[in-house]
Amino acid sequence: MSAHSPAAHASAETHEHTLWDRLPWMAAALGLLGCVAGYIIEGQKNFAHAYLVAFMFFLSIALGSFFLVLIHHLFDAYWSVPIRRFLEHLASLLPWMALFFLPIGLMSGDLYYWMSVDPAKDHALAVKQVLFNKKTWGIASAVLFGVWWLWTHKLRSWSLRQDETGAAECTVAMRRWAASGIFVFAFSLTAAAIFWMKSLEHQWFSTMYGVYYFAGSVWVALATAYAIALLLKRSNMVPMMGEEQFHSLAKLLFAFTVFYAYIHFSQYFLIWNAAMPEETFWYAKREQGNWAYVGWVIILGHFLLPFLTLLRIDAKLNLKVAIPIFVWVWLMHHVDMQFNIMPLVQPDGPVFLISSLSAMLLIGGLLTALFLWELRRHPAFPLKDPRMGEAVRH
Repeated sequence: MSAHSPAAHASAETHEHTLWDRLPWMAAALGLLGCVAGYIIEGQKNFAHAYLVAFMFFLSIALGSFFLVLIHHLFDAYWSVPIRRFLEHLASLLPWMALFFLPIGLMSGDLYYWMSVDPAKDHALAVKQVLFNKKTWGIASAVLFGVWWLWTHKLRSWSLRQDETGAAECTVAMRRWAASGIFVFAFSLTAAAIFWMKSLEHQWFSTMYGVYYFAGSVWVALATAYAIALLLKRSNMVPMMGEEQFHSLAKLLFAFTVFYAYIHFSQYFLIWNAAMPEETFWYAKREQGNWAYVGWVIILGHFLLPFLTLLRIDAKLNLKVAIPIFVWVWLMHHVDMQFNIMPLVQPDGPVFLISSLSAMLLIGGLLTALFLWELRRHPAFPLKDPRMGEAVRH
């Protein structure tokens, strides 16, 4: 049989699909072994914080994708029609994150200092006890996952029904769920950032922390969306993907690069200007040892490098520039999560932990497998969206 025959080509494609199907599971298995080793060697406290970094990292991708689905419906955009379906799949990973949250619940005593402190002996905790108590924390966490399940399920179920019927009621229903969902998104993301990350240091005050986490979440979700859109176009699963989609995603990434820098600088400047001990200690802790250098890495790598690189119009469509930048975005967002969480167990600076890499492989591998499963179960793009024709023409 000729190597170029249809049968040989089909066999090569099948082998490639099988390899891509296996890779996430292999990564998850390797990550699970590493997590066990990290837990034993590095201790539960180090493992808990490293695991929380990975959890908040992948949660941000799902939340950012949820936001992109919402604004697609709210603004009735045509350019985002071809990418809407895989963004719905990414957003629908939010309920699955509840499974990955279980270890955090089990290790919450090692993560959240206030859970083992008598409020009568801690004034900062006493005034915030209405929020920071085990019962409220547990109920709020369960409600957040329930809310995310409801909205992502409704948006995707109406989207899939639109594929079958093409009825106008589907479009109307998705817009209505998006109209209420944008408020749900804002409150739920803020609550998640406060309960699961900011409360690691319950004494700290910041009214901008939710917006700060939002900016980083959408930033990394846009880079992820660009990469997935490129893969779907290359595999011919979404052939109508064109310059409009890639250019718009890159422009939004550029915008959120600036927005993130503005929010982070504003938070730092307001805290520095007020010079209140209950606020300044958070940054003072992150200026100790090598964490000061990590702060500079975030300033240069999270803002300046992507800002200057994406400033040119042609760079947004040049894959030799775009692909390294999007890998860099993932790296910088992970550094940002480390900067928020790890100084509590590594006061002198970042130290490599087996647990950090292993937790990323475990959660990332399983989420990738779930995403690929959903991608193959349903059409890769909305079949009967009323604006698909406009998206194809442009």
